[in-house]
Amino acid sequence: MTWTLLIGLVGISAFLVATLLQRRAELSRMQEAIRTRDESERLGANEAQLQQPVIDLSRCLGCATCVAVCPEDGVLDLVHGQAEVVNGARCVGVAACERECPVGAITVTLANLDTRDDVPVLEETLEATGSPGLYLAGEVTAQALIKTAVEHGTAVAQDVAAQLEEHPGDDDAHTLDLLIVGAGPAGLACALEAKRLGLRAMTIEQEERLGGTVAKYPRRKLVMTLPVDLPMHGRLASRSYTKEELIDLWEDVAADHQLAIRHGEVFEGLERDPVSGRYTVHTKARRYQARNVCMAIGRRGVPRRLGIPGEDLPKVTYSLVDAASYEDRDLLVVGGGDAAVETALALAEQPGNHVTLSYRKDGFFRIRKKNEDRLLEAIEDQRIEVLYRSQLIRVQAEEVELSVEDDDGTISLLALENDDVFVMAGGVPPFEVLGKAGVSFDPSLRPPSRTKAPAERGTNLLSAVVGSLVATSAALIWAIAFSSYYLLPLDERPAHRLHDLLRPGAGLGLVFGILSVLLILVNLAYVLRRNPKINFRWGSLQKWMTSHVVTGVLALVTALLHGAMVPRDTNGGHAFYGLLILAVTGVIGRYVYAYVPRAANGRELELDEVQSELERIGEDWDHQSPRLSRFARERIRARIEKDRWGATILGRLFALARAPFEQRALLRDLSRAAEAEGLDEPSRLALLSLARRAHKTATATAHFEDLRSLLSTWRYLHRWGAALMVLLVIIHIVNALAFGGYFQSGSIPGGPR
Repeated sequence: MTWTLLIGLVGISAFLVATLLQRRAELSRMQEAIRTRDESERLGANEAQLQQPVIDLSRCLGCATCVAVCPEDGVLDLVHGQAEVVNGARCVGVAACERECPVGAITVTLANLDTRDDVPVLEETLEATGSPGLYLAGEVTAQALIKTAVEHGTAVAQDVAAQLEEHPGDDDAHTLDLLIVGAGPAGLACALEAKRLGLRAMTIEQEERLGGTVAKYPRRKLVMTLPVDLPMHGRLASRSYTKEELIDLWEDVAADHQLAIRHGEVFEGLERDPVSGRYTVHTKARRYQARNVCMAIGRRGVPRRLGIPGEDLPKVTYSLVDAASYEDRDLLVVGGGDAAVETALALAEQPGNHVTLSYRKDGFFRIRKKNEDRLLEAIEDQRIEVLYRSQLIRVQAEEVELSVEDDDGTISLLALENDDVFVMAGGVPPFEVLGKAGVSFDPSLRPPSRTKAPAERGTNLLSAVVGSLVATSAALIWAIAFSSYYLLPLDERPAHRLHDLLRPGAGLGLVFGILSVLLILVNLAYVLRRNPKINFRWGSLQKWMTSHVVTGVLALVTALLHGAMVPRDTNGGHAFYGLLILAVTGVIGRYVYAYVPRAANGRELELDEVQSELERIGEDWDHQSPRLSRFARERIRARIEKDRWGATILGRLFALARAPFEQRALLRDLSRAAEAEGLDEPSRLALLSLARRAHKTATATAHFEDLRSLLSTWRYLHRWGAALMVLLVIIHIVNALAFGGYFQSGSIPGGPR
C-alpha cells in the first residue's frame, strides 16, 4: 500500500508539473498571438487585400487543424482555445483551413463585400451584372490563385458554349464566338476549353509571351500551385514550378493545340451593340467582333507611381526580371509587400550589391512568413539595410533623397548614393477600363448572399445527432425485442433458447463484438485523416468528424449488445467503460467546451472595444487635460493587462478575491484625478463608467480563461482514454483467442471484455 501511495504521489506530482508548464507555454503563445493581432490592426495589416478566413465561433472546437494546414505561418492562431485571424494580410486564399476544418467553422471569403468598391459585381456564371456576354476570369475577380484562375477560364468557356447551343444566332464568319483578353492562366484555360468545345475563339495579349502576371515575376521565382487540371492537358505533374518552367509548359500546351493567340495587341476598350448584342473590341492594331468577351487581364494594371521628382529617370524601374544582371551597385527598393521583399532579397544575393529597403511603416506584416524569416536573416547578416517609416521623395542621377521619421516623430532627410531604384508599390488596378467596358463595382448591386461575411451557423449538430439517434434507437429496439433473454439473471441465461444466439462468445453476440472492433478502427481513422503530416486525404474532414461521432456511439451500443447488456469487471467490461468515458468526453469537447472559449473570445472583443473607446476619449481630452488623459489611459490599460496572463489558478483565485477592492481603488484614484483637473461632471462619469467596464471585462476574461483551462482536460481524458481503451480491447481479443472462452464455453464469460 505504501509503495502504491508513493508511486501515485510521484505520478500525480509529475502530471501537475507537466500541466503547469504546458499551461504557462500556452499562455505565453496566446499572449504573443494577441500582440501580433493588435500590431497587425495598428499597421492596417489585419485584413487581406483579397480573401481571408472568417471563423464561426459557435462551431470552432479549438482543434488547431486550421493552424497546422495553413501554408502561410502567422495567419491563424488559437486564442482562448479557438481559432482567430491574427494576421489576415498574409492569407493567400489557398483555403486549406476551410477544406480541413472538421466542423465547418471556417469560410475563406472576400471580407466587407457590402462596402468594397474594388471588387467587380458578377453573376454566378462570372458574367458582369448588366452586361450579358461580358465575362471576367482570374485575378481581376479578386481571386488570386492560379488554380482558381484556371477554373474560372474553364467555366467561362463552358458557359459560352451552353449559351450558344441554346441560342445559336447567325453564322457570321467575321464574328468570333469568344474573344479572350489576356493570356495568363485564366485566359489560357479559357482558350483551351473553347478549343475543346469547338468554339470560334481568339486570344489577344499585350506582351510578347503568355503568362500574364506570372510572366512579370522575378527570374526563378517559385510559383506555388494546388493540384491543377488544365483543359486538353490534364493535371499538372507538380504542385510547384519556377516561373520559367510554368511558362514553358503553358507555351508548349498552346503550341501543341495550335491556339489562336495574337501577341502585342493592347486592349483599349469595347462596346456592345444593343440590337445584336455583339461586342466590338478595340486594340491599338485592329478591331474584333465577338458574341462574348472574357476579360482575363489580371488585377495589377499599370505600376503605381510615386509622383516625385526624378521618377522618370531611366534608373527607376517597377519590376525585377533578372537580379543577376545587377552587380556591384547601390540599390534602393521601395515597398513593404512580398514583391518588394523578394526583390531586395534577390538583389542582395548578387556579389557587391548594397541594398536598402525603404518602407513607410514600422513593420512588415503583409509579407509571407518565409519571406519575413529570410529578410530578418539578411538584415542580421547586414546584406540588407531597412529604413522603416521612410519615404522616397526625390531621385537624382547619382543619389536618392528620403524622409525618415524618428521614434519621437521628428522628420529628417537622408541622402543615399544610388545606381538603381526599384519601386514595388503595387499597381493601379484596371478598374477604369473595366468600368468603361460595362463592369460595375457598385456594392449595392451584389446579390445578398455575397454582400456579407458568413454569419454564425450554429454547432452543426443535426447530422451527428440524427446518426446517434438512429444507432441508439436501433439498439433499444433490439434489446426490447429480445428482452426475455437480456432481463434474465446471468446464471439463468444458459438455459434460455436464445443463449447460443445472443451470448458474447457465439452467434450474433460475437458478431456484435467484431462489429464493435471494426467501428473502433473506423473511428480511430479520423485521427489519421486529421494529421497533416500523414498523406491520407480521402474524403472531407467535416464528414470524417460526423463519422467519428456516429461510429463512436455505434461502437458503444454494439459493445453493450456484445456483452449481452451486462458489463462486468473484466478486460472487456473495462474496455466498454473506456468507450463510455470517450463518448462523454467527446460530447463535452464537441458541444460544451466550445462555448467557454467562445465566451472568453467575446470578452476579448469587448476589451478591444473598451480600449478603442479609451483612445477616442483620450484624444478628446488631450487638448483639455493631457496629464489626466495620460494618467487615465495608463491606469485603465494597466488594469486590463493585470492578471490577464497569470499562469496559476491559485494566483487567479487571489486576484478574484481582491478584484472588488482593486476596482474601488481604481475608481477612487481616477475620480480624484478628474476633480483635480477640473473635469466636468458628465466627462467624469463617462470616465468612471469606462473604467468600471474595463475592470469588469478584464476580470471576466481572465476567469473565463481559467474555466476554459479546467475544461480543456477533456482532451487529455479523451486521448489517453482512447489509448487505454484500445489496449484493453487488444488484451480482450488476445485473451478470447488464446483461451477460447467464447468458442468453447456455453456460459457468459463475464460480459464485454
